[in-house]
Amino acid sequence: MTAMTERVDLSTLTPPIALGPLDGRYRTVVAPLTNHLSEAALNRARLQVEVEWLIHLTETGALPGAPTLTDADKGYLRDVVATFGDAEIAELAEIERETRHDVKAVEYFLKRRLDAAPATVGEGTVLPQVHEIVHIFCTSEDVNNLSYALTVRSAVEDVWLPAAAEMVDDVAALAKEHAGAAMLARTHGQPATPTTLGKELAVLAHRLRRQLRRVGAAEYLGKLNGATGTYGAHVISVPGTDWEDVSRTFVEHLGLTWNPLTTQIESHDWQAELYADVARFNRVLHNLATDAWTYISLGYFHQRLSAQGSTGSSTMPHKVNPIRFENAEANLEISCALLDTLAATLVTSRLQRDLTDSSTQRNIGVAFGHSLLAIDNIRRGLAGLDVDGDALARDLDGNWEVLGEAVQQAMRAASIAGATGMEDPYERLKELTRGRRVDGAGMRAFIAGLGLPGDVEDRLRVLEPGTYTGLAAQLVGHLDD
Repeated sequence: MTAMTERVDLSTLTPPIALGPLDGRYRTVVAPLTNHLSEAALNRARLQVEVEWLIHLTETGALPGAPTLTDADKGYLRDVVATFGDAEIAELAEIERETRHDVKAVEYFLKRRLDAAPATVGEGTVLPQVHEIVHIFCTSEDVNNLSYALTVRSAVEDVWLPAAAEMVDDVAALAKEHAGAAMLARTHGQPATPTTLGKELAVLAHRLRRQLRRVGAAEYLGKLNGATGTYGAHVISVPGTDWEDVSRTFVEHLGLTWNPLTTQIESHDWQAELYADVARFNRVLHNLATDAWTYISLGYFHQRLSAQGSTGSSTMPHKVNPIRFENAEANLEISCALLDTLAATLVTSRLQRDLTDSSTQRNIGVAFGHSLLAIDNIRRGLAGLDVDGDALARDLDGNWEVLGEAVQQAMRAASIAGATGMEDPYERLKELTRGRRVDGAGMRAFIAGLGLPGDVEDRLRVLEPGTYTGLAAQLVGHLDD
């Protein structure tokens, strides 16, 4: 065996090399999610929950004897969250190396900030005196469930939904632009009753928008009720406080929906519902990607190389590969696999608590990242497409047999209306068209020999594959409903 020179250990390089593609080659596309679904964003949300719980308890009088915070005190506390950046992330990581517990580290971090509050905050700050209110009556899951609800909600509403909606708007615009572009349909991959390119794109846009409405209407639930969801420590410690009301108003103050009945964990059903809807959106989008790929292969779409931003084939210079749609397919499949796992796993917790959800939820950002990457690729792919009207027309003109359906149904309607000689329309059209190519002259000659009523024959005689599109162009208008 030939001796190999010792290689550089890539795992030791600084800055660290990303293990996965989302933090590597695709970083710029998915970077906005970092502000919501990264570990740092989760810790910032935990800090926010701890700060707001501290403020809420002092404002509501839930804790007899607790000092009153001034507006300046509250501003100082909220600024701790707002200024959470590089230095604070490093400090929190240092604390966690000692605590070996992420939520406890956040608690200690906040207490350090209480101690560091300058006396000029307010008129003599009381912040160092409220140490014991920090994290009082909270189990880690009280903080975590609210933090995840906040971060997932902001990721969906601020990043994923806007990107998805813009992409669907692109599809809808393309549908409207080509509402009347007659196209041969291909049911089961075989020539079928013509449609329009715009109508087929409108179907996909309509389906995608329906899923976006579901995602946009998602509920984000939260709870704060102690170690097993009973308010046990709350009631025994401060029996005179209405702890259900304190919990409800706090959760609602965060903009979340209060869940009154839980074990130690919030049940995560809302997450499963949301991820199922996002996965369904992904799967409809996957359908769009495969259809666009197929239309490219049929020549209905031409790709502009400049818009695709790629070299094409490394060995065949004539090719412009549909890589945007293929990349989208792959990322949608990965996203769906993760979302399906999240949805299936998070609804189950052994008895009152286990930690499977803790590990699973750390992949929420990855699931949304692959979906966001796919959305970006679809947008780029669509932006680089030109419709080849000549290719659409050639395909239609080469398949006059698709008018067999129109002739057959017209014969049936004429028979019902009292015309004679219209027997066995299906069999007669099958004999003419099945397994055969029929041109325009042949179809018109067949129609002329049927003995149809004059008005029916006139309609069919001028019909062509390119005009046999029914209400397809008109149906695109439903995108504005």
